[in-house]
Amino acid sequence: MPSADVKSPPGPPAASKMHDIPLHSLHQLLAPITIRREHPKASFTNWGLSYTCRPLSVFVPESEYHCRLIVELARREGKTVRTAGVGHSPSDLACTTEYMLRTEKLNKVIEVNTEKRFVVAQAGIILHDLHATLGQYGLAMRNLGSISDQTLGGVVTTATHGTGMNFPVLSMDVLALVILLADGSRVRCSRDERPELFMASICGLGATGIILEITLALEPAFMLKEIQENQPFDDVVRNLDSIARQAEHVRLWWFPQADVVRVSSSNRTNEPRNPVGTWLWHSIVGYHLLQFLLFVARYVPVLNIWLGRFMAWLAGDRMVSVDDSHRIFNIDCKYPQYTTEWAVPYDRAQACLRDVRDWLEREFADPSGLRPHASFEIRFSAADDIWLSPSNGQLSCWIGVVQFKPYGLNVPYRELFSRFEQIMVKYSGKPHWAKSHPLGPDELRRLYPRFDDFVRVLEEVDPQGIFRNPYIQRHIFGKQGAEYGPRVFKKLP
Repeated sequence: MPSADVKSPPGPPAASKMHDIPLHSLHQLLAPITIRREHPKASFTNWGLSYTCRPLSVFVPESEYHCRLIVELARREGKTVRTAGVGHSPSDLACTTEYMLRTEKLNKVIEVNTEKRFVVAQAGIILHDLHATLGQYGLAMRNLGSISDQTLGGVVTTATHGTGMNFPVLSMDVLALVILLADGSRVRCSRDERPELFMASICGLGATGIILEITLALEPAFMLKEIQENQPFDDVVRNLDSIARQAEHVRLWWFPQADVVRVSSSNRTNEPRNPVGTWLWHSIVGYHLLQFLLFVARYVPVLNIWLGRFMAWLAGDRMVSVDDSHRIFNIDCKYPQYTTEWAVPYDRAQACLRDVRDWLEREFADPSGLRPHASFEIRFSAADDIWLSPSNGQLSCWIGVVQFKPYGLNVPYRELFSRFEQIMVKYSGKPHWAKSHPLGPDELRRLYPRFDDFVRVLEEVDPQGIFRNPYIQRHIFGKQGAEYGPRVFKKLP
């Protein structure tokens, strides 16, 4: 069967007709999809339990028509609209005090074409659900990040990455978008049709408009064989290039407390499925044991050094696993967390990693030093040409650090992240857009040659700033003040 189609409903009225709807009628039309103020979903908290907001109104549209009504209301009342998926971004990227559009019901697969190997889906579909549908047609995404809990739209607008020296960020697999612009018009864009809007939108932070449909390139479904084994940090860094190229997909988990790196190497295979887990990460006992130890270390920080060594020891055995691609690509992130991640130019990665190790050794030697959790994740992505992609024009090494929040409780992280980010900046690192970072337009302009083109497109398609929340105003337009500050939406100060 060459293709499968799910027909879209008849198109909504033209934008000009929206202007004719009386204001009171707009409110009536939106009432069925408006979350009541007393409902828990009237507030928004991200998955990491680190940012929260209470929008003026929260809408859950079920159709493109509903989306147009929301944009029209915002235009009339001078409000902004922020599109939010499941809230997996560990930053305030999705937060707003005005109108929030939740995409949970904009989650349909519109077309699967098995001959040309692409899918057309609404932006609100969660990757787990997309994998299940694609599997029915023998298709799969060619690369993935560490999780599939987020929406396809969220992945695209932040240039989310997986790992692999020959695999760029996931947005490079986008063939076309259908976007609802601030003026209510519905436009299609691609590299051949409205290319500037397309290049601005496939890492557009949701600021160019509401993405309605995404056409994504696929490949035949495949299995991956993953081999995991521990190696000393010095050996890994010294041989980084050969290790990073020894398989299609290589990622590293570094336990600095033990000076050990867990090397994961995955290749496509025809071997039969043979999933293998460890009791530490794949059992109820391991889940609760680690969380309890992290909880204790919250009060006795020195235990984090012992815990990092313990985790490295538990994961020390060589492990070989064969499974569906998305099951190998994805890992269980376990607990809510603070996280920051930066892409440094690959040719500076070895020096950067050594610098980070030297800094951490100084912290560990200081009785009052910082005590990070384990582990640091290190991944790779090929160069691309997306305007705001951190891998624009460069082969990248991504270095990320997390601080887990056992039982949702706060842990120290600000000073740790600040010192880590100073090293990343020293090596021309670029932050992951979905994660918190301190850079403003002046710094970003130096890192991204097409930054001003991005701003120009935003001003052209959204001159009133309908799609600009505090995150966009702060990082892209340099707005300052209490309402734009980096901690305005912090759940706990």
